[in-house]
Amino acid sequence: MPLSAFALIMLAGVIHASWNIAAKKANGDARFAFQSGVFLMVLWAPLGIALGWQVVPQWGAMEWGFVVLSGVLHVVYYVVLLRGYRKSDLTVVYPLARGSGPLLSSLFAILFLGESISPTGLAGIVGVVLGVFLVAGGPRLWHATHDPAQRERVRKGMRYGVLTGAFIASYTVVDSYAVKWLAMSPILLDYFGNFVRVLLLVPAALRDRATTAQLWRSQWKYALLVAAISPVSYVLVLYAVQQAPISHVAPAREVSMLFAALIGGHLLREGDRLLRLAGAGFIAAGVIALALG
Repeated sequence: MPLSAFALIMLAGVIHASWNIAAKKANGDARFAFQSGVFLMVLWAPLGIALGWQVVPQWGAMEWGFVVLSGVLHVVYYVVLLRGYRKSDLTVVYPLARGSGPLLSSLFAILFLGESISPTGLAGIVGVVLGVFLVAGGPRLWHATHDPAQRERVRKGMRYGVLTGAFIASYTVVDSYAVKWLAMSPILLDYFGNFVRVLLLVPAALRDRATTAQLWRSQWKYALLVAAISPVSYVLVLYAVQQAPISHVAPAREVSMLFAALIGGHLLREGDRLLRLAGAGFIAAGVIALALG
């Protein structure tokens, strides 16, 4: 993995952990996803217009097909993630989502896109997945707790985490193919895919307009923060994909778990800090192995 790609992934990790903490604190649903999508559409319009003025008119059915597919996968991922955050802890949902996603996308890239990986890189993937498991709670996840409500909360977090990971793997492969093999601009792919996301979320926003208006007033700060920084983290990853194999970049993205463990555990007070810091250490070691292998 080139040093430039590694640096992009590190920066993206900090930003990604930050906006997920904001989304968790907002405690929103599909209407929050719609609000952040609208803010994103307006906030990044100058850059989208400047970069797409000459490029977008040249797109054919293939490029627009990937934009639509990317938008659909991203919106389902985001809604499922937000629902998981409402039903369980961030430090259960987020690690499992981030751990299962890159594992699935790396396997797909190796099995179907012809990518190869060295033993060191493979060890890096194992380190990342193990670290994510520890951050999520380690062996405690597989044992029943004495509190039935907490046990059910953890189980819901596990289900939503793995389901979210499946959609992460899906959009990672789709978007990576678009920027790497179709040479589409990462910025334009993400920006125009957001129009698809907003369109799909309109029915949820209009279903109960009074509640939607109330949520907009109470959640606008979090939505604005997500709109401002979440595209940056993902676009950085797509640029890294142009420089390095998907099977290396996808697991390395999970360095965001290190920052989520350090920042989110403190801000959200979700406990098990030592275990989660140990998991963050495995993630860091795995990322280094991926960079070397």
